[in-house]
Amino acid sequence: MRLPVAQQNSRVQRQRQPLALSRLALLLFSGAVLTGGFVFAARQHFAAVKYGYVSEELREEREKLLREQQQLLLKKEQVSSPRSLESAARKLGLKPLSPNQVSVLRPGQAATSAQAKVDGSKKKKTR
Repeated sequence: MRLPVAQQNSRVQRQRQPLALSRLALLLFSGAVLTGGFVFAARQHFAAVKYGYVSEELREEREKLLREQQQLLLKKEQVSSPRSLESAARKLGLKPLSPNQVSVLRPGQAATSAQAKVDGSKKKKTR
């Protein structure tokens, strides 16, 4: 036995050490700040990775849309070529212009007088 049986230890109290308590509080605060820093850095890292994936998806979609735009422009140019327009007009039953159907307007001439000339030339042909 280490302590004699007759000795009373109930009155013995340990003294508080304010320095130890302040060290413990400083240690807990430092640990919390360090942990918060790691959590913040991890959150920033994962957000950067996520934005990287989103950016890559947008870049791929942009390239796809640019390719599609080029294909559509090429198709538009092919469809609006004179050869294809002429064949489409023939399918609709249109005929090429003859020289007497074209009238030239001079600066002082009104559109109505030009129309009257066209109408007059049609009347002459029908007679």
